[in-house]
Order: sequence, then structure tokens, then C-alpha cells
Amino acid sequence: MVSWLRKLFAREEEPSKSSIGDKGEREAERFLKTKGFRILARNWRAGKDEIDLVCKDQETLVFVETRTRRTGALVGGYDSVGRRKKTALNRVCRAYLARLKPSPESFRLDVVEVEHEAGEIISIRHFENVTLFRKETGRGH
Repeated sequence: MVSWLRKLFAREEEPSKSSIGDKGEREAERFLKTKGFRILARNWRAGKDEIDLVCKDQETLVFVETRTRRTGALVGGYDSVGRRKKTALNRVCRAYLARLKPSPESFRLDVVEVEHEAGEIISIRHFENVTLFRKETGRGH
């Protein structure tokens, strides 16, 4: 095939899933900073579990899970945090809390949903205080 014809019919390379996810995390971080959040850690790991961001919102410690989805995805970012992911988030958040002396007065889990079209960020939604921790812990939930 003639090279100009090949270029005409060639599909544009879409960014990889991981590069879109990384971009979504950076955009979520930038968004939270505009809301006054202070970033304490990025991609914090405990064993195989990871939390995307650990922040401070005034005096509250905030764990942030970022979900980047294509516009029109069947399952939105917020709804994609299922039971298995919540169990892993619970483990990693508890591991982070166990390292803190003294323990924070309050903490919570937020989900930031980043919507994209072909790698370009379209919108960002912030869901605060997503239920993750059982109430008997005495802190957060």
C-alpha cells in the first residue's frame, strides 16, 4: 500500500491504559490541591495493596482512590470500587494508620472519578467520605 494511503487509513494510536490512569491520578491530585488538600503520599503500598493518594483536608486524613474511565463507560469510576477493592483499600489504609503516632483524630476515604475521551480529561468528580470502615472503629467510616 502506498505510504500516504497507509497514513490515511491508519488509526491514531490511543494512549495506553496505564498512561491514562497515571494522567488521571495527576489530574485528581491537581484538582484536590485546588480544593486546599495537602498531599502526603502518592501510590503508598502495603504488601500488594496500594492507595493512590494520602492527603490532609484541614485536620482530616484522607485516603483517595482515583478511578479513570472513558466517557460513556458502562460502569463509572465510583461504582467500579467493588467489594474486593474496598477490602484491599481497608487493608492498606489500616496499614498506613498503624504507622502513625499519634493516630489522627479523623480519617476518611474519598473517590475521585476522572472521565476522559481518548486520553483527554473531560471531567472530574469528587465523592467524599465513601463508606469503607466499620463504625465500631471509633474513627472515620
